[in-house]
Amino acid sequence: MYKSGFVAIIGRPNVGKSTLLNQILGQKISIISSTAQTTRNSIKGIYTSDLAQIIFIDTPGIHKPKNSLGEYMNKETATSLKDADLVLWLVDANEEFGSGDEYVLNILKEAKTEVIIAFNKIDLIKDKIKFEENKNKFVKDYQFGSILEISALNKDNIDTLINEIINQLSEGPKYYDEDQITDSIERFIVSELIREKIFYLTKDEVPHSIAVEIEEMRENEENTEIYACIICERDSQKKILIGKNGDMIKKIKQYSKKDIKRLLGCSIYLELFVKVDKDWRNNKVTLSRLGYKN
Repeated sequence: MYKSGFVAIIGRPNVGKSTLLNQILGQKISIISSTAQTTRNSIKGIYTSDLAQIIFIDTPGIHKPKNSLGEYMNKETATSLKDADLVLWLVDANEEFGSGDEYVLNILKEAKTEVIIAFNKIDLIKDKIKFEENKNKFVKDYQFGSILEISALNKDNIDTLINEIINQLSEGPKYYDEDQITDSIERFIVSELIREKIFYLTKDEVPHSIAVEIEEMRENEENTEIYACIICERDSQKKILIGKNGDMIKKIKQYSKKDIKRLLGCSIYLELFVKVDKDWRNNKVTLSRLGYKN
């Protein structure tokens, strides 16, 4: 019996959802950063085996929104829960149960979808007794389909997680071709890879107020040409992104080209520009143009 279904990966910001998805697929399709709330769209990652096809939906971290972009991100997660056959709630095993987790539990109770809870980053646990006490706070008031402990970074118990997901899915068709790992278009993934490098290189100097827009992407015999615009909210941020003598923008381009080349499998010509669009995260027209629309 062949099984298939849609699995929404949810959780608070920075619990390792994107890392887990990339590890399962064996390829980067979702950006990773130590900065919380880096994932803004629901990204589908497709895992296919002889037994099943699992369509994972990597959702933005559930948080209290501070602007229109934040509201969009929470709506994306809510929509993913409605469309899912199964929910995978990823929790940081080293974080204390708090009001944010209570908020997630209430959302799950309303969704009424079977839930697997996986405690991630178990390789970082220092006090096992304290962890068990904290774990009980998560599971005491909800009947989970399974309770697992994993390390997405080290791939600990990832096979167990996949098998458990397959066990809980119903019989179904193969929705996508075997060699397809995402339904996101290349332009979107390329923009996300560039955004990831900005987070990595600028750290906390340019937090959530940047977006990347691919203005043009064309293939020719020699390479793929990509022209991208980095959007920020203030002139001071633009200066940081460009850097002294253009050093920062050169680094962003250099780091981005490596991952984009790996993704597309060809030589890359990348041109980056920076422009200021004040308060773009509350501008419905700009958000819609960038693809953040419900």
